[in-house]
Amino acid sequence: MTGPSGVVELVAAVADGWRDDPESDVVWSGDHDGRRGVRMRQTVRDFTTVWFGVGDRTLTVEAYVLAAPPFHREEVFRRALARNAGTRRVHFALDGEGDLLLRARVPVEEVTREELELILGEVFDLVEVAYLPLVAIAFKRETNG
Repeated sequence: MTGPSGVVELVAAVADGWRDDPESDVVWSGDHDGRRGVRMRQTVRDFTTVWFGVGDRTLTVEAYVLAAPPFHREEVFRRALARNAGTRRVHFALDGEGDLLLRARVPVEEVTREELELILGEVFDLVEVAYLPLVAIAFKRETNG
């Protein structure tokens, strides 16, 4: 695939293929605000929605993980950053409100069906492994007693 328009077509075809595959955890694929999204079932929470946005030079992938932690923010962020050391494509990041996301950026000339599969798999695995421990820390109130 060369160029952004080819990548847009590839992302749409691959995402729709995931949705249509009865063996896949993807249950929805569609466009919203210029991005292609897929929603996949998870075991640690109902669903994760992954957004694919194609720019002139880069495919950006983003998945919401957790709202800005009300407690133990530094520990939540430290653990998320520590996980980044073991990832190849997808990394934890913060948005403007302090929510925790997973993000990946791939040059458009490197986007292939296989790369999209690997990215989606990495998002799935990171949510499965990291979500519940991060939630436990983020919402654990200190008790005096």
